[in-house]
Amino acid sequence: MLFDTHAHLNADQYNDDLQEVIDRALSEGVTHMVVVGFDKPTIQRAMELTETYDFIYACVGWHPVDAIDMTDNDLAWIEELASHPKVVAIGEMGLDYYWDKSPKEVQQEVFRKQIRLAKRVKLPIVIHNREATADIVEILKEEGAEEVGGIMHCFSGSPETAKECIKMNFSISLGGPVTFKNAKKPKEVAAEVPLEKLLIETDCPYLAPHPYRGKRNEPAYVKLVAEQIAEIKGLTMEEVAKVTTQNAKKIFGIN
Repeated sequence: MLFDTHAHLNADQYNDDLQEVIDRALSEGVTHMVVVGFDKPTIQRAMELTETYDFIYACVGWHPVDAIDMTDNDLAWIEELASHPKVVAIGEMGLDYYWDKSPKEVQQEVFRKQIRLAKRVKLPIVIHNREATADIVEILKEEGAEEVGGIMHCFSGSPETAKECIKMNFSISLGGPVTFKNAKKPKEVAAEVPLEKLLIETDCPYLAPHPYRGKRNEPAYVKLVAEQIAEIKGLTMEEVAKVTTQNAKKIFGIN
């Protein structure tokens, strides 16, 4: 029983073989997936997938790279979608200081607006962070994000930062990078963060785990993430799968 908490099956990379990708995931024991929409087309596609597959849920929000494109109408639309029974979180939201399409102040404002929206609709938030840890932690504290909590998606920070996020009611999600031979920080985080605060994800089609690094990622590969965490923690893969699935169901409110 594996739960891929962050997948982009709504990406164009799956246009030709989506059903085969889903079938492979099911055959590897993936029982639940959350598909993340982060702009108009990907949100629409995520919602379509939730209607088609009973084991697919949606997370809807606006990506920080595209913050400059978000309108008040878009925000209202996300709030409206939040009442859908299969929308389980708001995001991915946050800050991305690697790409410079959207100015930092615009990203921060859009981030704050989405945290406030999540608090209104009482849903957890999914955080995208690239080279912006200090500002993200500060904004989460200032906006009282602890009230809804959520997920630090594809966490790449230190064990110390992970612990700070856990104190703010966030769980730590690890993906393909934890399997990379040279990935020191994710392995340290996997070792130090209690299993009860860990989630697993693919972020597919990106960040495929070893030995598929550099190729298209897919939900079936979340098993490799679970296996790596199990190895680091001295547990069985089944234990990691069971607990991380329970963790995800609790956060997303899935019975």
